[in-house]
Amino acid sequence: MWCLPCVEELPYIQEYANKNPNVEVILVSMDFPKDIETKLKPFLKKNNITTKVVLLDDPDANSWINKINPEWSGAIPFTIMFNNEKRFYYERSFDDLQDIEIEISKNFNK
Repeated sequence: MWCLPCVEELPYIQEYANKNPNVEVILVSMDFPKDIETKLKPFLKKNNITTKVVLLDDPDANSWINKINPEWSGAIPFTIMFNNEKRFYYERSFDDLQDIEIEISKNFNK
């Protein structure tokens, strides 16, 4: 299922999405398609995750990692924050809601 650091930061990402309904937050699941109904959906429901979730089901990571960011090692969690002008990549987890808000403020509210 999901990596532990990914699971630990999900409540903060959901909290940010709840506080900022004007910001589109999308989670990317790398689960196997066969596990969507039996594992992914129950996990999201149990953890009250209501943000949009898309499935990345291409098992050939080498075909898409460099397209996302050539400097990305492929490690997760991996977060992309962007608007029409800027794009920032984070190859780490967020410790709490404030951690997310600090990064957004630092990079987008200048």
